[in-house]
Amino acid sequence: MFKHDTALIDRVDLPAALGLLTRLPIVVDSEKAMARGAASAWAYPLVGVMIGVGLAALTSVFLGLDIPAGIAAALILATSVIATGAMHEDGLADCADGLWGGWDKVRRLAIMKDSHIGVYGVCAIALALLIRWLALSTIIAFGIHWMVLIAVATLSRTSMVVMMATMPNARDDGLSRSVGRPAAQTTWLAIGIGATVAVACGYAGMILVAASAALACGLIARSKIGGQTGDVLGATQQVTELAILIAVVATWN
Repeated sequence: MFKHDTALIDRVDLPAALGLLTRLPIVVDSEKAMARGAASAWAYPLVGVMIGVGLAALTSVFLGLDIPAGIAAALILATSVIATGAMHEDGLADCADGLWGGWDKVRRLAIMKDSHIGVYGVCAIALALLIRWLALSTIIAFGIHWMVLIAVATLSRTSMVVMMATMPNARDDGLSRSVGRPAAQTTWLAIGIGATVAVACGYAGMILVAASAALACGLIARSKIGGQTGDVLGATQQVTELAILIAVVATWN
């Protein structure tokens, strides 16, 4: 078990969060980042802001090149998956396989740790990508992609911090266990950042949607395996993103 630095904010936090949640070539003091552990989780929403801004800017470039909304949405999805190393999609697939493919906690956790993907996982990824593509195509056609993409990316990563803080670790080892659980101050700072960005983007109502999606994920994980893992955090990000995208489209239709 790592001994973590508990200061509220450190300059290594954002690079550490970027290095953890993306595959961008970030230079970070790995020893310091490991020492910070979950204390750097307040920066997860800021990573979401950066991802959202990047994807929105790229969308505008595609539209400027007269690329149709549907194709632009597919390219944005591909960029998102590459930039994050598909780690959240992997968590969604592992959770779908394990939580519904096993009959008890031990078996479910074993399935989630297995690198092979099963039918549940394939279906989960396929359906998630399909829904995201349909929603993004509509949002891009509406011309509201800037604010939506920023709000979605920020709130969905804020939900990960809340899950880390409120749910016990389901395993005695693994990435989530080694990172630790964020303190109350860290969690509230992350929530404050996420909520501020959502309000600034004009989507304050999506805070409730994000909270509801995270709560649903938490209840399912607690019921199935007694807590959270890194896979559960990734799945929570995906489910929260899906819920917000669907809510935005439903609101605008």
